[in-house]
Amino acid sequence: MAISQQDLIASVPTGLLIGGSWRDSSDGGTLKVEDPATGEVLTEVADATVADGRAALDAAVAAQRDWAKVPPRDRGEILRTAFERITERADEFAMLMTLEMGKTLAESRGEVTYGAEFFRWFSEEAVRVHGRWSVAPNGATRLMTMKAPVGPTLMITPWNFPLAMGTRKIGPAIAAGCTMVVKPASQTPLSMLALAQLLQECGLPEGVLNVVTTSHTGEVMEPIIRDPRLRKLTFTGSTGVGRMLVEQSAEQLLRVSMELGGNAPFIVFEDADLDRAVDGAMLAKMRNIGEACTAANRFYVHESVSEEFGRRFAERMGALTVGRGTEDGVDVGPLIDAKARDGVAEMVEDARAKGATVVLGGSPAQGAGYFFEPTVVTGVPRNARVMQEEIFGPVAPIASFSTEDEVLEMANGTEYGLVAYVFTKDLSRMIRVSEALEFGMVGFNQGIVSNPAAPFGGVKASGFGREGGFEGIEEYLETKYVGIAP
Repeated sequence: MAISQQDLIASVPTGLLIGGSWRDSSDGGTLKVEDPATGEVLTEVADATVADGRAALDAAVAAQRDWAKVPPRDRGEILRTAFERITERADEFAMLMTLEMGKTLAESRGEVTYGAEFFRWFSEEAVRVHGRWSVAPNGATRLMTMKAPVGPTLMITPWNFPLAMGTRKIGPAIAAGCTMVVKPASQTPLSMLALAQLLQECGLPEGVLNVVTTSHTGEVMEPIIRDPRLRKLTFTGSTGVGRMLVEQSAEQLLRVSMELGGNAPFIVFEDADLDRAVDGAMLAKMRNIGEACTAANRFYVHESVSEEFGRRFAERMGALTVGRGTEDGVDVGPLIDAKARDGVAEMVEDARAKGATVVLGGSPAQGAGYFFEPTVVTGVPRNARVMQEEIFGPVAPIASFSTEDEVLEMANGTEYGLVAYVFTKDLSRMIRVSEALEFGMVGFNQGIVSNPAAPFGGVKASGFGREGGFEGIEEYLETKYVGIAP
């Protein structure tokens, strides 16, 4: 029997998880969690203080030694059990996510599947951590390397993928033997709180995972980052905040991994299969309402097919239904808050003022909630904000190009380097372009690249470090070398 929305919200812990216990904020403060589709308050959760943040780190430090000794198989079994239970409760996690973030239930179910898969992947990687043995070139020494967990880790996760951005970090940390303090986004803390509760049920020892919700992120997190007992910081969010956190982390020389902003080009060459390109464009642009660092941000279409692509794309965008994500038949939910909606509107107006043509949408939707119409803008000049900044909304700016060199120069002409999308049938071009693009990930003839079995991450101002794949667990491991005289 399906649980009601009210009962689902009521089932989620609203306190701080510290040392295995749920507790109120030390000053009794709370923060409101809002439904972006209505603007109404769903519930309130504890609003942590600096003292609460310190207590969470204390708990992680106290648990680290014993947790590192737990056999890899046992750590992996906790993750495997969690994968199975998330899968069993997929509808509940999906509804919770839709209520606090706004995306449709179909998209939320997709995130639950994607997020749970990180636990299954790293349950299998836990037992594959290994070192090596070799003989020194001169034969005088035996060289042994071994892996050890980095240690207590601070994880700061974003609001746009409230479950998957947590599992993508928590999975490898558990597999490697690291304890954690997790700070979910204040807009969407419920998915993380529900996940933490589930991990407790799966046998995760006290203090291994600590969750701190707060509206005073900088104030509460900075003392943790500057504490010499913390050994790693991982953050997913904006490049601006990432730069600040890297500066703070330098004092302790922390291991740092950063998954930051994007400005993804979507390139359609003259030989592309246009049906496939439009399908890919819909995925790359409209996944998660466009509120994704991997979302296609700039569309560059060869001049010979630009008009046709733009027409087909606008038709598909115009057929989307905007509404509350919990309702049947809805394709596009609300943006996360009023600030996000108004920021998208400002970018569209900037493009219009600089000579672009809004062929579809272009305005906030009327009524309650933070909705914005699916929008297509053509003839967009390079100096328009939508071509330079991360849009984080359902807006697709299109510009044309004439040569391969020209489009590569435009695509690489950004400080960001997370992901690029390319549509072509030419294998030689595929190789040339993939080598020339200055991005950490490239999707060819597909509009989605995220996969738990692949290393996710960017270059330049999009950050460093990788999540997922064989590489993901290495971010949580140190290499120790031992020289042995035979």
